[in-house]
Amino acid sequence: MKIGLSYKLFGVFLLTSIAIVAMTIGVLRFFVYHHFSEYINKVEMKNLETLTEMLKVEYQEQQGWERLRSNRRLWRRIVRASFLPKDFESSTPLSPEDRSDERRINAYDTNSRHRAPQSQSDFFDLGSRLFLLDDRKRPIAGKMQSPDNQVLEEIRIQGRTAGWLGLQKRQPMKTPMEIAFLQAQYEFFYLLGAGIIFITMAVSFLLSRHLLRPIKKLADGTQALTARQFKTRIDVHTKDELGQLASGFNIMAQTLERYEQMQKQWLSDIAHELRTPLSILQGEIEAIQDGVREVNRKMFDSLHAEVLHVTKIVNDLHELSMADSGAFHLKREPINPLRLLRKTLDRLRTRFAQAHIKIQDDLGSEQGITMLADADRFAQLYSNVLENALRYADAPGILRLWRERIGNLLYLNFEDSGPGVPEESLKRLFDRLYRVDYSRSRSKGGSGLGLAICKTIVEAHGGQIAALNAPSGGLRIQMVFPLTSSSYPSEPNRSGVCRAQGKF
Repeated sequence: MKIGLSYKLFGVFLLTSIAIVAMTIGVLRFFVYHHFSEYINKVEMKNLETLTEMLKVEYQEQQGWERLRSNRRLWRRIVRASFLPKDFESSTPLSPEDRSDERRINAYDTNSRHRAPQSQSDFFDLGSRLFLLDDRKRPIAGKMQSPDNQVLEEIRIQGRTAGWLGLQKRQPMKTPMEIAFLQAQYEFFYLLGAGIIFITMAVSFLLSRHLLRPIKKLADGTQALTARQFKTRIDVHTKDELGQLASGFNIMAQTLERYEQMQKQWLSDIAHELRTPLSILQGEIEAIQDGVREVNRKMFDSLHAEVLHVTKIVNDLHELSMADSGAFHLKREPINPLRLLRKTLDRLRTRFAQAHIKIQDDLGSEQGITMLADADRFAQLYSNVLENALRYADAPGILRLWRERIGNLLYLNFEDSGPGVPEESLKRLFDRLYRVDYSRSRSKGGSGLGLAICKTIVEAHGGQIAALNAPSGGLRIQMVFPLTSSSYPSEPNRSGVCRAQGKF
């Protein structure tokens, strides 16, 4: 049986509330039961003020407790007089001495302003639990039971302790009135608990729905992404964890949408790049088959050039696919990147001269510049960057190369004399098969993958690469690499190198 998350949350909130209410009612019952008993005992001791005053009179008249110690009947009469009405008469015949005591007790009772609850039940219940102790807490009158279950009231006369009036604590909740009072309190607790549970049920229901609303949206959005609906977005109205989760979902959806667009563009560009040379090959071969074109060396050179172009595209795609799959292996060894750059430059110097592009070498000394790198990959990197400048720089023009070392970072700069690239296209120059319409068109050759491969090689060596518009109006390709040693001092920045792209 599948139980929804809303029901689970509702059940958790409800069970937690029921447990809290049950525990609270239990604690309140325990507290009221025991503390109410303490309260009753204190009230009873408060009601003994009349008896205490009568005992003080007895002590002062007799100069001690000797008469109460030997006359238990007098003790009972004093206790009875403090509780029963004056018109209550004992059926026991009184001796002349007892009648004298009764007149004295009644006289005090008539003049006293302190009256306890006057009922026979109070007398029989409370009187049986009273006892009197002397100043050393020795028994005088009454019956003292457990010393751990009693309350003592000090009897002070003229600033000194004359004795102690003791009350044996009663068993709690013994009278019907007390039981009825507690029962009313318990009923109130039960009604209060039922009200709390009802309110908790309503709040839990609303809260579970409120909490699950964004989760439901996330679940629906996830299903939409599964159906390749990458334009799906979730409205974010909070900054809590659910709001952060929704923001993360939107970023993920945006990333997936961008990658899907890139994939579509990637496939379209590949098809376009391969279609052109294949169409040329197909047309040339069909012309030969139909006898329209004469088979000669020029024809074979044209076919061979198109085959080389297709081969280069396939090889470049293979390089990039290896990088994407993590199979872009490097054979690292200590190399001098400046020396390797000059060798690559010498190999292409003739082509630059034929294109009327002058090379300005400001690389400086090669001493002390060492890094761990794959020499073949670096040669490929330099060739792609130089081929890009050779293919797209206007003639006559200048290609300036310079470097700068800051700490253990090496900055290499390739800057041509123009034309530049629109600012919105600078960040996309390293995208696969991306071309700038008016200055990077396919009519000038190339597969559109050279700079993408450059970025892959640079990042595989722990470096960074960026394209910048130079102040001279041309395009600057800047690369930053970590070197193997930082023992040489940094060189001053004389060339206006943009160091923001080279942070590590």
